[in-house]
Amino acid sequence: MENKKDNSYAQTEAAGSDDQVIEKLRNELGVDMPGADLLLSNPYKVLSADVIDAKHIGRGIINGVECEHLAFRNLDTDWQIWIRTGAQPIPCKFVITSKAVTSGPQYTLLITDWKTDAPIGADTFALKAPANAKKVEFRELSDFDEVPPGVVKGGKQ
Repeated sequence: MENKKDNSYAQTEAAGSDDQVIEKLRNELGVDMPGADLLLSNPYKVLSADVIDAKHIGRGIINGVECEHLAFRNLDTDWQIWIRTGAQPIPCKFVITSKAVTSGPQYTLLITDWKTDAPIGADTFALKAPANAKKVEFRELSDFDEVPPGVVKGGKQ
């Protein structure tokens, strides 16, 4: 993780499946990346766990690709996903809107090259730290997330 504002970064070893790496980032290091749920082995189970409302909006075009547009709501977020129609139903767009933070910050992920058949080399995740960047522990990264902490389930800060 990199904090451009302070020219600092944190780095850790993380081996295992996507699920294990994402769990380590979230539970051990306190890093939650928008869209990481799409990389889990069972994204449907995770994404649908707390859904209280779901709607099929219809079809739409994302980057020239016809997609099904679906919208979901849970207690602290609204999220939408556009899934490519046809033989390869992969996500093309994912929008997450927070309801737990004032002004409802929103993340939008446009997925243009989803590769399911190509192996990923270890060098794909090699950190290329900026010049003169200072290595720090994850807990020392200050304000690396532009969204302030919101209210978590149960109403606690």
